[in-house]
Amino acid sequence: MTDTAAATADTGPDAGPDSGSVIVTRGLTKRYRGGQSAVDGLDLAVPSGSVFGFLGPNGSGKTTTIRMLMGLIAPTSGTAHVLGRPMPAASRSVLPQVGALIEGPALYGFLTGRGNLVRFDSADPAADPRTRRTRVENALERVGLGAAAGKKARTYSLGMKQRLGLAAALLQPRRLLVLDEPTNGLDPQGMREIRSLVRELAAEGTTVFLSSHLLDEIEQVCTHAAVMARGRLLVQGPVAALAAGARGRLTVTTPDPVDAARILAEHGATGLVTDGDRVSADAPPGGVEPADLNAALVRGGVRVRAFGIERASLEDAFVALTGEGFDVAG
Repeated sequence: MTDTAAATADTGPDAGPDSGSVIVTRGLTKRYRGGQSAVDGLDLAVPSGSVFGFLGPNGSGKTTTIRMLMGLIAPTSGTAHVLGRPMPAASRSVLPQVGALIEGPALYGFLTGRGNLVRFDSADPAADPRTRRTRVENALERVGLGAAAGKKARTYSLGMKQRLGLAAALLQPRRLLVLDEPTNGLDPQGMREIRSLVRELAAEGTTVFLSSHLLDEIEQVCTHAAVMARGRLLVQGPVAALAAGARGRLTVTTPDPVDAARILAEHGATGLVTDGDRVSADAPPGGVEPADLNAALVRGGVRVRAFGIERASLEDAFVALTGEGFDVAG
């Protein structure tokens, strides 16, 4: 069993609704008219207490999956359990325990940021009106909107609207938080703040299900991840295990990059990239020892200043699985 396969087995599809996973799907499928499949036989398990990254290129079925999990659309076949209850049948009992920000927040532009949160909180039958003001102010401060709370929502930037939508999801304590591209429109500082907030929420016991096209964001903040492509699940498991399942790249620093690239290619290395005095490549198949490649370079007259294998990243694993590059919005 490969490292990636082992990672999948740890939290794989055999996990039942009561096995410690807050989201479990089995054979979850959504087909539209004409038989077009948006999600095909999805077996997903999201461990309780995790920060779970949901990755996939455009059209991979991520948003459709989230909409089924939240009971917004019904599956064609298969099952989805959220917090141990079947969806969409149990939506009325499950959704009060879930905070969600999906496809951007729906805001009242004529109301202030504070006014929007008051309106949202008033619509919650479980919310105590006597403590509403405190809840609203705490949520605004938590997402960094305290100073802008009195401004009309229509004047907010995209990033501020994202923050306000997240504040709405945090008005009540939640067992599960579902976030679709939560850092969309944020500047680098705002992205860092949201990542920090996600970590805080996880430390407090909230499971966070995070859809994002930013692979470095997933790698920095998530404990587990799943990769979708063309409506199917390719792999899931701990982020560290997914990255470890991808081969690292050979790197050589030398004043003789042309000769280095030639010799590496002769020994079976592929994907060669030369950037100044640095040459990188995918290691040859068949378990060729890096020391043997280094020796071959030296015998060929290449002056090797540095030689090593870079640690594989989640991006490397994603590209290996999907054949697609870094920008995978969808």
